[in-house]
Amino acid sequence: MKHPLHLGIIMDGNGRWATRQGKDRSQGHLEGLKAARRVTRAAAEAGVKFLTLYVFSTENSGRPAREVDFLMGLIGKHLEAEMDFYNELELRVLASGDLEQLPAGVQKSIRRVESATREHSGMTINLALNYGGRDEIVRAFARWQARHPGEVPTEAALASMLDHPEVPDLDLVVRTAGEQRLSNFQLWRAAYAEFVFSSKLWPDWTAADLEAALAEFASRKRNFGKVMAVEVAVPSRN
Repeated sequence: MKHPLHLGIIMDGNGRWATRQGKDRSQGHLEGLKAARRVTRAAAEAGVKFLTLYVFSTENSGRPAREVDFLMGLIGKHLEAEMDFYNELELRVLASGDLEQLPAGVQKSIRRVESATREHSGMTINLALNYGGRDEIVRAFARWQARHPGEVPTEAALASMLDHPEVPDLDLVVRTAGEQRLSNFQLWRAAYAEFVFSSKLWPDWTAADLEAALAEFASRKRNFGKVMAVEVAVPSRN
């Protein structure tokens, strides 16, 4: 079965899951982490080479301070607590986004995990943290201007200024919880991605859900804006 080289997941529905369970939203985020672990393992075992998870967007900072503080603490703690998991699957861990705006402790955890997994040869997991697609493009253009003042970059040149330019374009974007929009996720790399939308809330996701999404992707024909060669019947002159 044809698998995506780069899979992106917008992990939506943690808060709604908690509300439906009569629990605090924080419990939903904890369950969301468990789902991320399950799906990451399944993606690695399926042969996906790059997995980008939308962990915390630039817009998420507008949530109540109590929830943002909880998420930052959870992210910082979780990153390093999963080292055995990264080592087991040989996962290389990256982080994309405006990382300088994150708490100092979270930044240190990111640097330590990226350094510790740099030589791993398995799937690359790219964590989108304080990430916005428009923001990434603006920051990429600022990097270009700093190096080439006044010059207009080509498409390839600007792509080389993105966060982790070694990460390829997305082949498949999955969004959970019934929402059907990009929400500022990987706008540059999603230009020709396929999309799969699931009504299932993220904390309920399992390896079987990922397998279904990958099977849906495998059934798609991707033209990338081109016309596929087809046989054309020539009318008989008789």
